[in-house]
Amino acid sequence: MTDPHNAGWESWLQKWFVRLLIPAILVNAGGLLIDILEPDGALYATIAKTIARSGDFINLYVDGKDWLDKPHFPFWMAALSFRFLGINGFAYKFPALLFWGIGAWYTWRLALSVYGKPIAQLSTLIYVSAAHLVISNNDVRAEPYLTGLIIGSVYHFYKVSRAPASRQLAGQSVRLWLHLVAGSLFAAAALMTKGPFALLPIAGGLILDWLIGREFSQFRAIRWWIAIVLTFLFTLPEIYCLYVQFDAHPEKQVFGHTGVSGVRWFFWDSQFGRFFNTGPIRGSGDPFFYFHTLLWAFLPWSVLLYAAVIQKCRGIRASWGRPGVAGDWICLGSALSSFILFSLSRFQLPHYLNILFPFFSILTAGYLYGIRRKGEQQFVRIVQGIINVILPVLLLALCWFLHLSGRPVILAGLAILSLLPFLLFRGRELPIPFTRSFWLAMLVFAFVNFGLYPAILRYQAGTQAGRWIGRTPGISTLYLLREAPVNYSIEFYSPVPVRTIPVDSLTAALLNGPATVFAPSRFRDSLQKRGYSVDDLQQFPNFHISQLTGEFLNDRTRSSVLEAYSLLRINH
Repeated sequence: MTDPHNAGWESWLQKWFVRLLIPAILVNAGGLLIDILEPDGALYATIAKTIARSGDFINLYVDGKDWLDKPHFPFWMAALSFRFLGINGFAYKFPALLFWGIGAWYTWRLALSVYGKPIAQLSTLIYVSAAHLVISNNDVRAEPYLTGLIIGSVYHFYKVSRAPASRQLAGQSVRLWLHLVAGSLFAAAALMTKGPFALLPIAGGLILDWLIGREFSQFRAIRWWIAIVLTFLFTLPEIYCLYVQFDAHPEKQVFGHTGVSGVRWFFWDSQFGRFFNTGPIRGSGDPFFYFHTLLWAFLPWSVLLYAAVIQKCRGIRASWGRPGVAGDWICLGSALSSFILFSLSRFQLPHYLNILFPFFSILTAGYLYGIRRKGEQQFVRIVQGIINVILPVLLLALCWFLHLSGRPVILAGLAILSLLPFLLFRGRELPIPFTRSFWLAMLVFAFVNFGLYPAILRYQAGTQAGRWIGRTPGISTLYLLREAPVNYSIEFYSPVPVRTIPVDSLTAALLNGPATVFAPSRFRDSLQKRGYSVDDLQQFPNFHISQLTGEFLNDRTRSSVLEAYSLLRINH
């Protein structure tokens, strides 16, 4: 029987769920058509390119040197994609998009299992329209993989947890065994993507749910010990690769030291070293960094998420030990345990939060669907109303400052599309502001994917230089200077081999004839002072696209922040 309080939501979801979901998937998939961004995306793509070409899936190399920073799983996925689809940006991003889709599927499955179809539908719509997930489908790193793997593992382990703990696993159905194996496999793949801390949101949600429900028998159930063993066994490929590349070769120099253990790095130094700020890669953490990061990263639902978490936390005391909905506290436990850890860490980056977005989406959907009081309804209308004004204003301002070709037509089109949700969707029911927010968020993200990035990626010099080399015969090898800033996009997009050498090694490189060097144009003078003959083949403007600034976005001030890069022909 339909809940009379939620009849509006249910009829709206029946009509609009698929109609909103399909364009959201297309907008997210738009990132497949965009060039890979510097620095991390291009770095990871270059590592996977090396794997695909060499067939060596054990060793990770950067610039021909052993690389110890991230586990193997995302590189394996990208390298396999390169084998089937060729070495290009689409092939690099495609498997990541699939894992983002897996995240959407399991967000649906977990919410459906715990709360029912309407909240599952709302959760999925929130997930596919959250700002930083859309950004991460463009600037692909490890997070799209991790997002799908963690929520997948939580879902399967939730299914395992619902079987009575007192019964022996051997007497359970085949389906329970499949859930146990799948949950362990997803957990192991998450480990092989980010390290041991990836297990925290998986375990944190289940543990909080068991504690509040007083399901203490779960901690004694043999099935969880089997899950731990299976997860370890499924992680053995990563351990083996690290051992072969590093532990078996203590003479290798990594981070300026010899005797570096890859296995120790995987289980301790990579994660705990960053958390305690004792490793070779360090940061300066702010305990409130993620509180304000969420305000933009989870747009247009960020304020509603805060309200959902506060309301959920208030209910802990009243629910402690009382029978309730099984799995009701999993999302809060998964989200809070990781959010607190991230906030305490000294090494913080905005995209770390992405792995929690499935849980955030379910929490926010449950809050929206459960609203009864008029005051809360008014709060949602006001908050989303403000966001629904801010989004198109920012969009139009961005378009104005970018000064795109055909700007008047684009501005007019964006203005009309921004007004349409207010004209098409009217009323005071909560689905109305939700639909407007969804529409406007998709409009912003579509502009970013199909307007903003194609325009500004002209200023990613490595990508443009790589394509220029592909159109220009006569270049057999490209050299990068070790003294110059790293540039991984040229390594990925260059169709010819790329070698990184010190300036002092240029003379040896010239023994076989003139050499082609890609470097900042300012290096031309220092090369000439060393006695080399230097000719410009082509010059490219460059900017760090993944760290946009107002000066760069503004067409009038952009030239002041650009750095010139050149393809140089070097001779004696």
